[in-house]
Amino acid sequence: MQRWNGWGDESVTYALSEEALAFLGERLGPGSGMLDATLDEACAQVPASRLAPHPLIDTLPATRVRHSLGQSLPDWFKLRHGRIGVVPDGVAFPDSPLQVRQLLDHARQACVAVIPHGGGTSVAGHLTVAAGARPVLALSLLRLSALGHLDREAQLATFGAGVYGPDLEAQLRAHGYTLGHYPQSFEYSTLGGWIATRSSGQQSLRYGRIEQLFAGGEVETPSGTLTIPTFPASAAGIDLREMVLGSEGRLGILTQATVRISPLPPYEAFHAVFFADWGQAQAAVRVLAQSRLPLCMLRLSNALETQTMLTLAGHKKLVGLLERYLSLRGCAQGKCMLMLGVSGEAKPARAALRSALALARRHKGVHVGRHMGDKWKQGRFRNVYLRNGAWEHGYVIDTVETAVDWPRVTAMMAALEQAGTNALAAHGEQVHAYTHLSHVYAQGASVYTTYVYRLAPTYEDNMARWRSLKDAACAAIVANGGTISHQHGVGTDHAPWLAAEKGELGIAAMRALFRQVDPQGMMNPGKLLPDVEGPL
Repeated sequence: MQRWNGWGDESVTYALSEEALAFLGERLGPGSGMLDATLDEACAQVPASRLAPHPLIDTLPATRVRHSLGQSLPDWFKLRHGRIGVVPDGVAFPDSPLQVRQLLDHARQACVAVIPHGGGTSVAGHLTVAAGARPVLALSLLRLSALGHLDREAQLATFGAGVYGPDLEAQLRAHGYTLGHYPQSFEYSTLGGWIATRSSGQQSLRYGRIEQLFAGGEVETPSGTLTIPTFPASAAGIDLREMVLGSEGRLGILTQATVRISPLPPYEAFHAVFFADWGQAQAAVRVLAQSRLPLCMLRLSNALETQTMLTLAGHKKLVGLLERYLSLRGCAQGKCMLMLGVSGEAKPARAALRSALALARRHKGVHVGRHMGDKWKQGRFRNVYLRNGAWEHGYVIDTVETAVDWPRVTAMMAALEQAGTNALAAHGEQVHAYTHLSHVYAQGASVYTTYVYRLAPTYEDNMARWRSLKDAACAAIVANGGTISHQHGVGTDHAPWLAAEKGELGIAAMRALFRQVDPQGMMNPGKLLPDVEGPL
């Protein structure tokens, strides 16, 4: 059973070790847990539905609560404190594109707003229900999850857009293929959600971001069906795929998507390399990215994230031995860890690995083998459960991410960490902030910063701390020339800063596009563009 007020499966836990708790206590002070609201208490707040009865729509309070919010920190505060706010008036569960079409026609005729719902993993406010006069329908796509067609010759696969990551990979694996798209939310996020928010997977260096993988599909809009055929390439005007990618539900409902797949790799390996300091590490990663070696992943942690990861790993004696060995090799205080991955046919993959490690050695990197890489791969979708474990001990975890060209990477990292420190200091609190480059390109890199700080006793104080942190971090991103989102999308949380990136004309063009297919403004109102309920 999926948690209604936290991340993932209720049966999976991530317990913090005594060393981890001592580490956090030393930096932030002791945390104090709080008594979370129950699902029954949340359901008791749900008002009567404003929707007329419909055979495909569930109006039970528990169903509506479970489809009201995502996984952002303010979403958690609302759920855990029992301050749910506005919930959808009902949740629809169509099992075919035809039923999606019928539901959209029904919603248009009844003047109902529609919020697409996939896995509910948004961390940017994509699922927030705005207060307004119109009833709101959450439209779940989880029953649209089957592999409809597999073209082995073209290496294309067509799925229902509501397919979860693990189900998608399982269906492909049965035929000897993979999509290779592994965001950290992989277990509970969906193909349609990846496309709508321009997701990036952990091994995008080999397989590509979702925009490289999305080949075509069908979108049910309020004005009709938009069909996007597949081509290997086209010069026929504007690429319709680009209208759908990152549209965050404002165009309509993506019902099926065709994606570019790859044969299952017979060989895959992840290795750890340490560098004495950030300067050496970043220089090495930039050279590796620009070398065009066929790697699948380069993930670089700064010194504080490296220290945090080693502390949270447990195995104190083994980590101690590693630390002593690295110290002898010149990697002591300030050391940074690079996780390097290869995937594909064994011979070329091993050759790429040897070349990458040789480049790392030229930058004084210390290779420690693949044991840490194997552990990382085993737990890469489990680490997100740390948010649940930290909450139980009175700590919250939030993240921001951006992308910049290489000359701006270090300045952006410092600015984001300092922004968090300053924001929490205004509330008399400390923050444990650390950063990694989760995706790298020849041009630049993503910069992904994590903030850990103490939970406040009240809902109002928690929201105030988060608001200060989010505002400061987003202002730092804009000031340092970064995109407001590299992989999480815009939603409502990042919408106020979108104009700084797109400009007045760009925002106007987006509004015009949405108005063309959705003249009533019924599709996911308020997301992406900071507008109000009603016609665009």
